[in-house]
Amino acid sequence: MAKRARDCLIVGRDVLVAEAGALSALAGALDTRFAEAVDLVAKVTGRVVVTGMGKSGHVARKIAATFASTGTPSMFVHPAEASHGDLGMIVPGDAVIALSNSGEATELADIVAHTSRFDLPLVAITSRAESTLARAADIILVLPPVPEAGPIGLAPTTSTTMQMALGDALAIALLARRGFTPAEFGIFHPGGKLGGRLKRVGQLMHTGPAVPLASPDLTMDRAIVKITEKHFGCLGVVDASGRLIGVVTDGDLRRAMGPDILTLTVHEVMTHAPRVIGPDALAEQALHDMTGIEPKIMSLFVLGDDRRVLGIIHMHDLLRAGIA
Repeated sequence: MAKRARDCLIVGRDVLVAEAGALSALAGALDTRFAEAVDLVAKVTGRVVVTGMGKSGHVARKIAATFASTGTPSMFVHPAEASHGDLGMIVPGDAVIALSNSGEATELADIVAHTSRFDLPLVAITSRAESTLARAADIILVLPPVPEAGPIGLAPTTSTTMQMALGDALAIALLARRGFTPAEFGIFHPGGKLGGRLKRVGQLMHTGPAVPLASPDLTMDRAIVKITEKHFGCLGVVDASGRLIGVVTDGDLRRAMGPDILTLTVHEVMTHAPRVIGPDALAEQALHDMTGIEPKIMSLFVLGDDRRVLGIIHMHDLLRAGIA
């Protein structure tokens, strides 16, 4: 049993080393054709159609999904279904990226002919520069000649890894070219923990009467009652125009502790330069500002450009959103 486990580890590590080596070879082989492909796709007014058969088809689905989630409208079209009506999905203004390791997948023939008929740009991802697919393409992205992993070297492994990585490289190069922002990324990822991190503070903050605010002359006996009622563990101190001038926290209370604390005003106790945040900041930034800076805090007041208080966001709000 121990020998079998060792043998499995050896094979597994060999596969990973082979695929890592393939990616290194692919990175070294990138040339101006990659930049040309990025330029071509960036100019597309329609969608980027990604297609492939077999394992290449599975990779093509993932590439299309990555394009779509990073701001490049995209979809997968199955080449066999294309021959039975789905060619109608591919219209003028679109571009096609076709994946085939050999470049000879017969199922791609109708899609390739369709791109020629309607003068649609075609990018080929293949390991054979002289293949049928490559000869029909406007731009060829050639995979380096790296053997498939494993003792028989036949199952698509290194080839599909390179295809997927090349698709990622195209998608991220397009993202960078377009200046695609984290906030825009969040629009396409509204669910789960990632979606929570990409929400804006204004979507999570408390507003109106829920926000604990006081004037500078409020005495601490009344301030403590208000802090307790509002359940945020702090109190914002605002001037007559509603602009934040300070914050009273539990730490401020401990520092001011003494026989006369209840007669002091909040202005005498408050922190004069508290951490604050804007409503358009990402919730991820709120988490960093609460926990990534010492001393750690539990709440942030949300201010407009004129420093008027718009709301407050608490660590519990981030927890409920699946962020913290």
